[in-house]
Amino acid sequence: MSTRTLRVNELLQRELSDILRKRYKDEALAITITGVQVSPDLHEGKVFIAVTGDEEDEIKCLRWLKHHSKDFRFELGRRVVLKNMPHFTYAMDTSTARGNRILSVLDEIAEQDKARNAAQPQPEDKE
Repeated sequence: MSTRTLRVNELLQRELSDILRKRYKDEALAITITGVQVSPDLHEGKVFIAVTGDEEDEIKCLRWLKHHSKDFRFELGRRVVLKNMPHFTYAMDTSTARGNRILSVLDEIAEQDKARNAAQPQPEDKE
């Protein structure tokens, strides 16, 4: 990925977050834009989001974002000057859930090691 594409990704992420925070305060309270990936030709883009809440909340937020995607694209076009403003698709960012799962597995392993070490007899020190 080129540095230009990385800069565009970061700029669009920042601006989308700002639009959500300022124009849609109440509706977008539980939504966090975790990343944006645009194609090199800037025709397509993918917006990754994280939602606080359960799976039903995630589905509602995705529907809401898809419903307002034209408004977001229009506002981004006013704020950011690009040759092509990408058409965005919205997807859930599962990296946080995967990270939490990995941490819980590591915690379980640590607890099992503690229990195993506590059950083994300790060698006596000879002086």
